Amino acid sequence: MITAQVVVVGAGPGGYSAAFLAADLGLSTALVDPEVNPGGVCVYRGCIPSKALLHVADLIDESRQARAWGVDFQEPAIDLAKLRQFKNRVVQRLTSGTGQLVKYRKVRYLQGYAELLDAHRLRVELVDGAEEQVEFEHAILATGSVPVIPPMLKVDDPRAMDSTTALDLPDIPKSLLVIGGGYIGLEIGSVYRALGSAVTVVEMTSGLLPGADRDLVEVLAKRVQHTMASVMLDTTVVKMVPESRGVRVTFDGQSSAPEQLFDRVLVAVGRRPSSKIPGLDRTKVQVDERGFIIVDEQRRTGEPSIFAIGDVVGEPMLAHKASHEGRVAVEVIAGENVAFAPRAIPAVVFTDPELAWAGLTEAQAAKANRPVTIAKFPWGASGRAITLDRTDGLTKLVIDPESERILGVGLVGPGAGELIAEGVLAIEMGANAADLSLSIHPHPTLTETLMESAEVFFGQATHVYRPQRVR
Repeated sequence: MITAQVVVVGAGPGGYSAAFLAADLGLSTALVDPEVNPGGVCVYRGCIPSKALLHVADLIDESRQARAWGVDFQEPAIDLAKLRQFKNRVVQRLTSGTGQLVKYRKVRYLQGYAELLDAHRLRVELVDGAEEQVEFEHAILATGSVPVIPPMLKVDDPRAMDSTTALDLPDIPKSLLVIGGGYIGLEIGSVYRALGSAVTVVEMTSGLLPGADRDLVEVLAKRVQHTMASVMLDTTVVKMVPESRGVRVTFDGQSSAPEQLFDRVLVAVGRRPSSKIPGLDRTKVQVDERGFIIVDEQRRTGEPSIFAIGDVVGEPMLAHKASHEGRVAVEVIAGENVAFAPRAIPAVVFTDPELAWAGLTEAQAAKANRPVTIAKFPWGASGRAITLDRTDGLTKLVIDPESERILGVGLVGPGAGELIAEGVLAIEMGANAADLSLSIHPHPTLTETLMESAEVFFGQATHVYRPQRVR
């Protein structure tokens, strides 16, 4: 019997962050996961490998765009085996690093599958066939999520892929159908498009990236319409039938061709929580109708000794949200009076252009009937954007009209994922529009667009004319 003050089930970014902090605080800690090293879906099969491939896609796209600048490169020759090796090296480097940190922190790492026996014991079936039992004071469930494949889209054929299979790059199909116009489908579709596939995107709603503000999405949608073979909105897939030459797909909606043949299909319609943890019914932990584990603001479940974090407790399903939840749970276990109550959780879509937002969106404000003032700065007026030949960007601030406090920030354009961090800090620190406009930003940079958006709010932007605001 292994004894631990804290046992963490699931070694994704949330799980290993929690385990490492627990160890740093002097708590005896065990970490359970089937992979050889911590990393979880994000590092092994999600955000990290996809970003490695998106970096390559961006390089290919920029080399083609350079023709307009007088620099003409030959069309790239894709060595798919070497590209896979690059992606796998990135994953291996990160996971071997977390494996070393497990040893440095003296965390007991159990490679296997956990089953709860009661509120203070669990059994681990190790991958080598052995078994361990762990007696714990507190447990943190960080089991993550898995791709959703609706019944009508389940096809027993390797050419019908989920995000995990697609990131393995089995080949570069001549034609690829992406089912789902969310961030996963658009990101992976962008990779295959840059590598040479004719990519078609089908989305059941009236716009890409449901949930994001439409003015930001519109910038991305224009480029997607130009670079993808086709984008079909308000359209659903009703049937997929494998054939010798591909997968025949039947559409219902606005498609001009209700039946088409594709070499491969990527199903990217969302993810569901991995809350079917063996033995969970032996505890007081509760699960809602959507499959999420119910927790309070300290991430404690209905069982006082058990906490839960990350994708398994609710949206947004983001690695950085899970990591912060993990730290909160550990600090509560350590006796601190803390809660998970962020003002802003940033979201980034790593397409080209990137799209990012944090805090209150304009759509959320409208739904809540909350009065806000919107200040926008178009990147066509940014000197740095013009030097990059990428003026198709936009920066917007969602501002409280009375206090002038910044409630939300949205960006679309190259590097938006890096720029959004300043917006997160502004929201968390309760900054107002004057704070942002009076903070001197370096020139020429894209960060200036945040400062100038605040200046737009006051009607004093140097590079955009807007009548002064009556105060």
